[in-house]
Amino acid sequence: MTGAPRYKAALAALLVAFPGVCLAEKVAGLTLPDDARRIGENRYQVERKYDDALKHFRSALPPGKYPRRPIADQPGVKAVHIENPEAKPGSWEGLNLYEVKGETRLFILVKTKS
Repeated sequence: MTGAPRYKAALAALLVAFPGVCLAEKVAGLTLPDDARRIGENRYQVERKYDDALKHFRSALPPGKYPRRPIADQPGVKAVHIENPEAKPGSWEGLNLYEVKGETRLFILVKTKS
């Protein structure tokens, strides 16, 4: 068996073993959780609780590198803004993760080309 067929077999096995690798959607360079569903331009609903989505982004975007700040001060609303300090035009410069009425949603801010 030569190198090329062995490589293809290993890649196929990886994709079968980890289907989430193929399903993860990217928006402006930001990888979204697998259960994110598009509901508008740069807007997504996440089919998990706010705290679980926050844990996902805590591991995917470490707080030391991607600063966070709370953005809501209302009863029944949880919200955080995560900043991308290395944003380039066309990439994500921040995201708002929030929960309202039991629904967890994402809004991705894309840096405009100046």
